[in-house]
Amino acid sequence: MSYIEDIRHLAEEFEGCQKILLALGDENRQHLMLEMMRMEHCSGIRVGAITEKSHLSRPAVSHHIQILKDAGLLKMRREGTKNYYYFDADMEAINKLINMLQHAKEIMEQLPDRSGDND
Repeated sequence: MSYIEDIRHLAEEFEGCQKILLALGDENRQHLMLEMMRMEHCSGIRVGAITEKSHLSRPAVSHHIQILKDAGLLKMRREGTKNYYYFDADMEAINKLINMLQHAKEIMEQLPDRSGDND
């Protein structure tokens, strides 16, 4: 595969990862994920408990949780009227992200130094 084809393929891979990259790229969602991890409730956490650990309103937390869920990073379990959110990533989405990053790394390792430094 030529360099140009490699870059085109990488662009397609990147496009396929946009949902998960968007979800992971937001500072508020990163904070919520970290707080969820720190709570150590593997069976799930309710939005109210997550809200207590953030500076965000309950509707904002729900919105961010939905984005994480849509990206395949969280799942939800319902018990009666209560919803519990937990980490259970979509392995296909995670593997696509890992493959895209590995491909980007391989391309960058093959590129010549373009900094202009001759040291």
